[in-house]
Amino acid sequence: MTARESTDHRRRAVVIGAGIAGLASAALLAREGYAVEVVEQQHHVGGRAATWQQDGFTFDLGPSWYLMPEVFDHFFRMCGTTAEAELDLERLDPAYRVLFEPAVAGPAPRVDVRTGAAHEAFEALEPGSSTRLDAHLTSAREAYDLAVRHFLYSTFERPTHLLDREVLRHVPRLAPLLGTSLERLVARRFTDPRIRQILGYPAVFLGTSPERAPSLYHLMSHADLEVGVLYPRGGFGSVIDAVLRCATRAGVQVRTGTRVTRVLTAPRTGGPRRGPAEQVVGVELDDGGRLSADVVVGAGDLHDLETRLLPERLATYPAPWWERRDPGPGAVLVHLGVRGRVPQLAHHTMLFTRDWRTNFDAIFGDDRHVPDPASMYVCTPSRTDPSVAPPEHETMFVLVPVPADPSIGAGGLAGSGDPAVERVADAAVATIAQWAGVPDLAERTVVRRTVGPADFARDLSAWRGGALGPAHTLRQSAFFRGRNTSRHVAGLVYAGGSTIPGIGLPMCLISAELVVKRLRGDTSAGALEEPADRPEPVAP
Repeated sequence: MTARESTDHRRRAVVIGAGIAGLASAALLAREGYAVEVVEQQHHVGGRAATWQQDGFTFDLGPSWYLMPEVFDHFFRMCGTTAEAELDLERLDPAYRVLFEPAVAGPAPRVDVRTGAAHEAFEALEPGSSTRLDAHLTSAREAYDLAVRHFLYSTFERPTHLLDREVLRHVPRLAPLLGTSLERLVARRFTDPRIRQILGYPAVFLGTSPERAPSLYHLMSHADLEVGVLYPRGGFGSVIDAVLRCATRAGVQVRTGTRVTRVLTAPRTGGPRRGPAEQVVGVELDDGGRLSADVVVGAGDLHDLETRLLPERLATYPAPWWERRDPGPGAVLVHLGVRGRVPQLAHHTMLFTRDWRTNFDAIFGDDRHVPDPASMYVCTPSRTDPSVAPPEHETMFVLVPVPADPSIGAGGLAGSGDPAVERVADAAVATIAQWAGVPDLAERTVVRRTVGPADFARDLSAWRGGALGPAHTLRQSAFFRGRNTSRHVAGLVYAGGSTIPGIGLPMCLISAELVVKRLRGDTSAGALEEPADRPEPVAP
């Protein structure tokens, strides 16, 4: 027991992991009256949303799309501040650019997708598609609103709320959306393969393919085509900084460079007869120390917590459970600092291969291997934000989806990563150079760093080296996804992309709120009521 613990008689919470879910959980629990300490195994905070800097370039290591702004707004208001006060947000126009694999050597055909104005781009690809796009977006908007009101903020502890009158009214439409793939839904409405790719790509951000994602997830088209894509100036590290400020203002202590080696439990005494037989009492650290706790929040990888930090008899999700689950994709990341400007790329640019199905089968199918050629995503934030690169340079972040397989290897600086990872990076740079019409891209690169699945496994304890978390297939979505509390240990709860509601920064913020709902015993379906107090926030 530390000196701080001996003088602080509040209920204590220890949060494992200082990614956005861990920091957000800590901030909200501190406002609930807990004395909170966050323990992070890396020497920096942020988890998948951390940043890396080199020679004047600032690289986001993971998330780079600011979607569902109302979720961020709600979280910051729960912390007594606002997104406007904490972040400098800019709306992107175009929201993103798509480059399609060219039929012959040379630059690729491109489409700029603009929020609220996708009809013009779609009409150019498939005349007469505007009416069908209207119907698609109306359906997406209805599904989105229903999800926010009844599913995303639910712990699913009390499934009777699924019998809500509004939910029941939508069952005739919801059932087909759950039983049909996103790929099939889009194909029914549009014939042009490029439109099908634009409307199907969100499945990748959900950790799966359009063929495997339930068509309910067409709701993501509402987020990017109607609500819009924002960018926080300074990069996504500014979002982590803002959430960290919320936590530290509330009194949270953050300890980095420390690994939790065990969740400590004891036989449960008192309380109801039914329920877990054991109670969490703290965590053990790799330096031999211990932190006592009434609540432990596992905000890192759920597989790691359940199979490494708990004995099998106390695991809600033991090793055999994971053998039947889909880890989602892995990724090779390539961080490039480029001399000179690259106007051929937008802030967000996606490069899609013609053989869409073969690409996804390589990543998710029975014979998993690195796809070649590969679809990929490129973020060039310096197109919007000059602060992330030296003058007259560009910062580029490339993500190539690959199988979740640590044997593909780890990355490194200046081509020093494992051979398979560097081959993926070389191919990606060559593809961007050809498709975007930047033939000297490799020669102009002054900083290069790669990250592979083995890095995700080592640095983030990611299950099978996955880049995002368990895929959002039907049997891994909503109430079929890992629940956010232990069945066998009272006081052990979970947050982050491995648990409900799922993958992505907005979902991780919601998962933090679900921790609070669990501890309050709140079984409602909607978001928590925002506090009336709004103290003046510290300027970012």
